[in-house]
Amino acid sequence: MIKNQTGTLRKTKLPFAGRSLLLVDDDLRLLESTRDLLEFQGFTIQTARNLQDAQKRLAESTFDLLLTDLRLDEGCGLEILKAAQGLQPDCCRLAMSGYATVRLEALALEAGAHQVLHKPLDDQFLMSTFDVLLRGQRTAQGDRQKTVGGWFGSGGKMREVFDLIDRVADSKASILITGEPGTGKSKLARTVHALSDRRGGPFVEVACGAIPEALLESELFGHTAGAFTGAIHSKLGKFQYAQGGTLFLDEIATASPAMQVRLLRVLQERSFEALGSNETIRTDARMIFATNEDLEQAVSAGRFRQDLFYRIHVVPIALPPLRERLEDVGELADGFLAQACQEFDRQVEGFSPGAYRAMTQYPWPGNVRELENTIQRAVLVCLGQIIQTEDIERLLAKPFSGFPSSGFPSAHRAFDIQTESSHGRAPAWSEQYKDLEEALGIPEKAILLGALRAHGWNRNATAQRLGINRTTLYKKMKRLGIECAN
Repeated sequence: MIKNQTGTLRKTKLPFAGRSLLLVDDDLRLLESTRDLLEFQGFTIQTARNLQDAQKRLAESTFDLLLTDLRLDEGCGLEILKAAQGLQPDCCRLAMSGYATVRLEALALEAGAHQVLHKPLDDQFLMSTFDVLLRGQRTAQGDRQKTVGGWFGSGGKMREVFDLIDRVADSKASILITGEPGTGKSKLARTVHALSDRRGGPFVEVACGAIPEALLESELFGHTAGAFTGAIHSKLGKFQYAQGGTLFLDEIATASPAMQVRLLRVLQERSFEALGSNETIRTDARMIFATNEDLEQAVSAGRFRQDLFYRIHVVPIALPPLRERLEDVGELADGFLAQACQEFDRQVEGFSPGAYRAMTQYPWPGNVRELENTIQRAVLVCLGQIIQTEDIERLLAKPFSGFPSSGFPSAHRAFDIQTESSHGRAPAWSEQYKDLEEALGIPEKAILLGALRAHGWNRNATAQRLGINRTTLYKKMKRLGIECAN
């Protein structure tokens, strides 16, 4: 129980309330301490200390999560993973070990583990892992309508997208998702996985642009001990973690020429070698790629291999920007409102007609992510039970309120060309600009500079405040010639 702003007591919502977990470990002390930790987070816990007890509980009860040790005195943890995969395919399965070798980890993944954790367990990392797996599980268990409506809407353009997904979800064909930042490419990839016959397997995501080039190869393919300086232990790659499931490579346009060659070979031969190893490993991972860049233009410019482009472009899915499907805004806003009320413990019932109208007349340059962030802010600042027109207009006119005004023009001003024209004023233009792209870069650069200065040039904080990911911010800074002040 905690006190709210009025001083009255209210119940706190535990992060995993209503979730069930089977914990298997033959170390009684570790079993009890881990159980106490998980119960404090809201889990309903059942425990087992051997294979027979675990099989009995799996047969009698339904679990959202399984966390089992791999080395047990009586029976192997691998058998427990196999039993869970057969009896409860929708259960998220985690293995843990203090002595896991690369071979044992690979066997655990083959037996059905979604991830292998190393003891001693870090509490924060464990909770974060649970959260990611369970969010993916909710998507997988939801029906098609919930999946479509949650972050995408059900208007005509999105129905076309999901009609295509229905036809290709169960195939092994590579998928290339394209779309502007904030349209939901990562979420759509998870949705494809959730609607496929691989939904019982792992979904593994890699943001290629966020990992240094020197580490990306190891991240994807793994390495053996001593493969390079600093490689003290062997490590499995994401391709192995994604066996039987889906591997999602975001920002594929950032892959180096050498990485493009390795990916081409995996797509052609379905096999690879870890760094420092001569052993060929077969992969059964379904691959989904995403980019916000024009890959055909990158091919023409020589920055992306044409043969790789054809390999990943088997099933292209283009996510339309929100401004091209404004009929979805009301549905999406209602969904985000319900989520925000639950997350922030607020009682807001809905929007006024004027608020809906304001949202459907705005071009949403930040796409669905901007809409979600706007609704969250509206829920926090709204004084009544209905979000009014002025609440929405205030947020849309000043989406980054709180930053210094100097050198930081309103994003709404940068995009609302229609409003400028309606008042008889043409948008600013100068013959010094080479073309439209350069002209549009002027206010964008001012916005980024203002945001970076406001956050002391902390790029993580700036990206979070702007509602974009860190890699997108890096790309924009590079394109606009912004160098980070040290």
